[in-house]
Amino acid sequence: MYACFITLVFSDRRLSNTSYNLRGSPCLSSPQRHMLPNRGMPMPGMGGMGGPMPGPSYGGGMPMRSGIGQSSMDPTRKRLLQQQQQSAGMAGHRRGGKRRKMADKVLPQRIRDLVPESQAYMDLLAFERKLDQTIARKRMEIQEAIKKPITQKRKLRIYISNTYTPAKPEGEEAEKVSSWELRVEGKLLEDPGKLKRKFSSFFKSLVIELDKELYGPDNHLVEWHRLPTTQETDGFQVKRPGDINVKCTLLLMLDHQPPQYKLDPRLARLLGVHTQTRASIMQALWLYIKNNKLQDSHEKEYINCNRYFRQIFTCNRMKFSEIPLKLAGLLQHPDPIVINHMISVDPNDQKKTACFDIDVEVDDPLKAQMTGFLSSTTNQQEIATLEMKIHETIESINQLKTQRDFMLSFSTNPQDFIQDWLKSQSRDLKLMTDVAGNPEQERRTDFYQAPWVPEAVGRYVYSKVQQRRQELEQVLGIRLT
Repeated sequence: MYACFITLVFSDRRLSNTSYNLRGSPCLSSPQRHMLPNRGMPMPGMGGMGGPMPGPSYGGGMPMRSGIGQSSMDPTRKRLLQQQQQSAGMAGHRRGGKRRKMADKVLPQRIRDLVPESQAYMDLLAFERKLDQTIARKRMEIQEAIKKPITQKRKLRIYISNTYTPAKPEGEEAEKVSSWELRVEGKLLEDPGKLKRKFSSFFKSLVIELDKELYGPDNHLVEWHRLPTTQETDGFQVKRPGDINVKCTLLLMLDHQPPQYKLDPRLARLLGVHTQTRASIMQALWLYIKNNKLQDSHEKEYINCNRYFRQIFTCNRMKFSEIPLKLAGLLQHPDPIVINHMISVDPNDQKKTACFDIDVEVDDPLKAQMTGFLSSTTNQQEIATLEMKIHETIESINQLKTQRDFMLSFSTNPQDFIQDWLKSQSRDLKLMTDVAGNPEQERRTDFYQAPWVPEAVGRYVYSKVQQRRQELEQVLGIRLT
């Protein structure tokens, strides 16, 4: 009687690949298959039966008869199975990509043992790894370096010249009032750059102070201040009426990037710094505290002021966090560059020019090269192409090694090799034809005497009864109790 029910059990897809123990708990059969090292490789003159396919072999699990398609599978279960397969495939693809980057360029040890000359390639690979590490370290150092201002001092030559235009007699087409024109220009000396920097870009403001007695309190100052919308220019010019020599004073305020500050004279003498950036001043202050051991030995966040600090900061003790606030009151704007010039209106001297050299800080050309190096992608495509060729070559070598092992095993013991190969291909054929289990064991009566058979039959009959009951309730539109 059990044999009749067993035939029904094996025709139901929902019980495939699942076995039940005596307690009724399902236990999945674990696949245990003997895989050849050259599995999936066809023998010469024979067609391959296909590569290894995942699937359980018969190990006591519920088998499934051939001819039962996947259409009989429960739709919900089928959808969940597809999602699991897709997730597993994506995870395997990610893991494969990571392995490709890390290990696909390394020749396996079995190939290195077979071909001693391959050690030269491994030496090159080790050298490449060291080179990549060195380049990566240098790139990090460059990235840290360009975060800080990289400048160099250059000489800016300022040219101050003036011209005088005398008044013309009446009736002539010319100015009827004498006037002079003052021009302020400049350029960097020995500038190697192709793009010349505008003169006004070096300054934050420029003030020309004329004789107050000649031009009055409202017209004796000529000012220029940098604004966000200011357009750079190559020079400045001022034109005023007059026929006598005029003393003028030029006040030039350099545009420091980052901004610089002038220290209080007492603190400047103590630190040995006159005008510097805020970061440099803080560093000099910390070095003074460290060298004079002013940091409290028990409470590290406090500084014990010596007699100089007490005069400057007017306190006996202060926290590190209080230094920026106290230091702000001791910082001032740097002094402007002062140039005195005489505007000559002597008719015999039509043009008079004075030159002054001042030190300015400009961006180091090396910074542009460093930035260009970090952003350069010139050789990346070529490197990627060569990397792909190396990976393909290594993969081809591995395939050739597999083929060699296949042929070597066949030549060593042809009989045993063919038997093992036929067994492997037979398992593949069974999986490809959707035959799970072992038909040879299923045709024997001992197979149906297993302890799980009675409970499996009962569970199957119960599930079929419940299924028919639900169908009947749907047809009659009632609920049976």
